[in-house]
Amino acid sequence: MGEPLNLEALKQQAAVRATDLVRSGMRVGLGTGSTAKYAIEEIGRRVGSGELTGIVGVATSEASDVLARQVGIVVEPLDPRPLDIAIDGADEIDPQLDLIKGLGGALLREKLTEIQTGTLVIIADHTKTVAHLGQKAPVPIEIARFGFLSTIERLRAILPGGRLRQPGAQPYVTDNGNYIYDGQLPPEFDPAVLERQLKGTLGVVETGFFLGMATHAFVAAPDGVQEYRRR
Repeated sequence: MGEPLNLEALKQQAAVRATDLVRSGMRVGLGTGSTAKYAIEEIGRRVGSGELTGIVGVATSEASDVLARQVGIVVEPLDPRPLDIAIDGADEIDPQLDLIKGLGGALLREKLTEIQTGTLVIIADHTKTVAHLGQKAPVPIEIARFGFLSTIERLRAILPGGRLRQPGAQPYVTDNGNYIYDGQLPPEFDPAVLERQLKGTLGVVETGFFLGMATHAFVAAPDGVQEYRRR
């Protein structure tokens, strides 16, 4: 019981540090997942206390939209206007702040939202840092439901290891009505080259590679929260 509780406390510490970058009047991208929820809750707390005013959130999932409204954040749909900042978690963070995201299933909406800000802040506990992408996590790949078995065969020609995400009797369905294939990554690969291959595969909607997007990361460990910036 102790370790999960410790990790939850670390996630919250990283979220609080990231929220310090939010200023009144900002349009804020609200991430999805077990770490991002702490940032949403902290922004809501500061809105409720009057520390932040005029905040507008743009949620990256139905779940984050519901949570944001519950804690008092005004939420608007994504439109072409830029976001001042976005705060989200990640499944892996490498030394260049390149990411794997999508184990929570929201990778398409996260990428569509977070591409519209020049300040993408990633929050995580120390277990999410890796020397290279794929060290711990598969790469989630969102695929169209129509003809998905054929799409999977095409994906297996690129990534032989992997499986359709299926937590129960039926496949996992994203907020966009798609499926997710979790691709097992090889020991050595070029993320940019692989992303282009995957995006060029018929039936693939989006990948969980977030390359060159994050500008900051707050990573919490037992000895404190470390801030990283893209070089």
